[in-house]
Amino acid sequence: MSVLPEFEKFAEFFSALNFEITEEQYAQFSSYASALVEWNEKMNLTGITDPDGIAVKHFLDSILPLKFLDIPKGESIIDVGTGAGFPGVPIKIYRPDVRLTLLDSLNKRINFLSAACSEANIEAKFVHARAEEGGRNNAYREKFGAAFARAVAAMPVLAEYCLPFVKMGGIFAAMKGPNENYRDGENAVKLLGGEIADVKEYSLPNGDKRVLIIVRKIMPTAEKYPRNGGQISKKSL
Repeated sequence: MSVLPEFEKFAEFFSALNFEITEEQYAQFSSYASALVEWNEKMNLTGITDPDGIAVKHFLDSILPLKFLDIPKGESIIDVGTGAGFPGVPIKIYRPDVRLTLLDSLNKRINFLSAACSEANIEAKFVHARAEEGGRNNAYREKFGAAFARAVAAMPVLAEYCLPFVKMGGIFAAMKGPNENYRDGENAVKLLGGEIADVKEYSLPNGDKRVLIIVRKIMPTAEKYPRNGGQISKKSL
């Protein structure tokens, strides 16, 4: 059984939402999906392993935010808490010009990402660190034009993990489900040097609803942020 739908069906998922996929990109998606399914048998990467599910709920879901974001050519982007590589890897396949950093706290996931990207000929930098550690590291702090997170953490927590990576004028794109009130994160965003610039609601082809919260970085993040993980989880901003 194929790990992805055939090219024509796969491309139709994307073209229905005005994304054109080349056969070269399909080959990269297919290689990455094969590695995902193979590694998933020995470590928990995803509960979605059927061909249509991978195509829509992982790959298409990851690049849909690009409809609403103006990311300059060659921009540096970071996927914070990337897990199995989403949304960063599909974004890199669709936009090979961006310079991608994948950050995750689990070394075994970093090992998967490195191997899978190598097999699929995807260029990326891999960082094994907790988000709050990376955000205090001068090598990564305020160095990225865009930070992405497709995570279940509440918006105040996500903002503290992600905004320290974003340079002035850059954006933090929080990919969320439909049930969160983005206004709960407004205070945290402001304290961290950002402002909520836009909120977009949309749906995947299967009807799953999504919310994209776009935060613009308008001031440097104060040195005291991000706090350590215990403080962040105990009391959000």
